[in-house]
Amino acid sequence: MKYYIGIDLGGTNIVAAVVDEDYNIITKASTKTNRPRPAEAIADDMAAMAIKAVEDAGLTMDQIEWVGVGTPGIANSSTGIIEYSNNLGFENTPMAKLIQKHIDKPVFIENDANAAAYGEYVAGAAKGAKNAVCITLGTGVGGGIIIEGKIYAGSNFGGAEIGHTVIDLNGPKCSCGRCGCFEVYSSATGLIRMTKEKMDVCPDSLMHKLTEERGGKVSARTSFDAMRQGDAAAKEVVDFYIKALAAGITNTINIFQPDVLCIGGGVCNEGDALLLPVKEIVAREVYTRNSPKNAEIVIAKLGNDAGLIGAAFLGAAAK
Repeated sequence: MKYYIGIDLGGTNIVAAVVDEDYNIITKASTKTNRPRPAEAIADDMAAMAIKAVEDAGLTMDQIEWVGVGTPGIANSSTGIIEYSNNLGFENTPMAKLIQKHIDKPVFIENDANAAAYGEYVAGAAKGAKNAVCITLGTGVGGGIIIEGKIYAGSNFGGAEIGHTVIDLNGPKCSCGRCGCFEVYSSATGLIRMTKEKMDVCPDSLMHKLTEERGGKVSARTSFDAMRQGDAAAKEVVDFYIKALAAGITNTINIFQPDVLCIGGGVCNEGDALLLPVKEIVAREVYTRNSPKNAEIVIAKLGNDAGLIGAAFLGAAAK
C-alpha cells in the first residue's frame, strides 16, 4: 500500500492528512493558521501537522511517497512557489522548499480550489469523467477545471477564477474590484447579503422569526428554510439566487463543455431544492441544449475532504 500526505492550507486552519492509494483518509492533524504571521512559521506548522498525521497513522516518513499542498492564491506548481495569496499575505513564498526543510520528500503545490476539483475528479462526483469543472459555493465562488485528466491553471497559474466572471454589469461591487461578478450573487456570502436586503424591506417575513430563533444570525439556510414554510419574500430570494447560479453555470458549460460539472459548498446541503431548478434552467439556456449529450450537473461528494485528497494526489497529477 502506498501513502501520501495532503495538506489543506486555509486562512483559519491548517489540516494535514495521510491518504492511501485507494483515496482513503487514514488520519488527520490540524492546527490554527493564526494569520497574519511569517510564511516560515506557517510552513513549520504545516510540516509539524504532516509529521503528526504520519505518526498517528502508525507509519514512518519512509512509507510516504510525497507531500501535496492546496493553498489559497496563485500557486506555481512548476516551482513550488506561492506567488501571491492576499488571504495569507504571501508574495513569492517558496513553500515547497520551506516544507522540505522538515520533510525530505517531493512537495507539490496547487491552488486550493484546483486541488479540491482534482479530489472530486479522482475520488468523488467527477470520478470517471474526462473533462470536469468543479464550482465551490463558499465565502466566494471557487473554481477548478480538469481537462483531459489534467488540472488547468492557465499560463500564469491564475486560471479557473470562475467566480470573477461577470453576470451583471450593473451589479454590486465584488472584492476583486469588478461589478456584478458571479461570486457576488452565488457565493454563500452573496446569498446572505441578498437575504438581509430582502428582510430589510419585508419586516413581516418569516425570515425574521427564523433568525431570532437561531441567535440573531442570518445564514445561507435562512431563505431556503423560510421558503419551505411558504414565505413569499424568502421564495423571491431563493428564486433569484437559483437564477443567478444557473446563469454562471450555463456560462461555464458554454465555455468548457465538461462531461461533469459538480457544485460544492454548504449551500449544496439544500439538495434537490437547489439542484433540480438549476438543472432545469441550464437545460433550457445552455447553448448545446439540442445536443444528445450535455454536461451532467451533480453535487460534490467529498465535502471538506476534497482538498485533502486532491492535494495528496498532486504528485500523480504532475506526471
